[in-house]
Amino acid sequence: MIEYFGEFLGTMILILLGNGVVANVNLDKTHSHGGGWIVITFGWSMAVYVAVLVSADMSGAHLNPAVTLGLAFSGLFSWLKVAPFILFQILGAMTGAFLVYIFFKNHFSITETPRAKKACFCTAPAIRDFRNNFFSEVVGTFVLILAVLLITLPQLEYESLAGDKVGMGSLGALPVALVVFSIGLSLGGTTGYAINPARDLGPRIVHTLLPLKNKDDNDWKYAWIPVTGPVLGAAIAAAVYLFINLVCKNQV
Repeated sequence: MIEYFGEFLGTMILILLGNGVVANVNLDKTHSHGGGWIVITFGWSMAVYVAVLVSADMSGAHLNPAVTLGLAFSGLFSWLKVAPFILFQILGAMTGAFLVYIFFKNHFSITETPRAKKACFCTAPAIRDFRNNFFSEVVGTFVLILAVLLITLPQLEYESLAGDKVGMGSLGALPVALVVFSIGLSLGGTTGYAINPARDLGPRIVHTLLPLKNKDDNDWKYAWIPVTGPVLGAAIAAAVYLFINLVCKNQV
């Protein structure tokens, strides 16, 4: 049970700090209002750093269904644990989103722009083009998961692939945070780089339920993209990882 609690706690902290930096930048009369994209991308990468640091010893710090699935596709994680890990990640994301709302409640109440408030919960495309938006999430998540899989075994010692509890926790927190920072800076501008189904779905549910003034549309027509795009990106990354593994074994 400690593994599931680790995923819940880590994902909660991830969303509290990650969506927290968005709220700091977007909501009226915060000290960092208008801080811009660099503040958001750096804040999100540090959110990953802290969340991984907190949960690594408990669960391996997946904190993302795409990571859990990518590890399972690669044979690095038990399929029996996939569903409960994802459930607790979503519950943690919902709890983190609710804490952001409580923390910034006064600022939500005075902010008049519906889109600015919704951005504190879930992602939205800069240009609404579902095919391109889906592609953006696939590619961003592919980069994340491939990096996670390769950094897990930095010397390409593929003999250890049978290990059961392999995840972000085995990397150390900083490398993963830097990968997320790079993705946000280079690829995040099209969709807001969800690259994590729980990160978008859980807070979107919370946004739907909360009694916000001037609330924007929850945009459930778009919500499938930050869920399915990362799953496909994780599958492709796992396939590339297994190919690299096969080639390296054949060269030994």
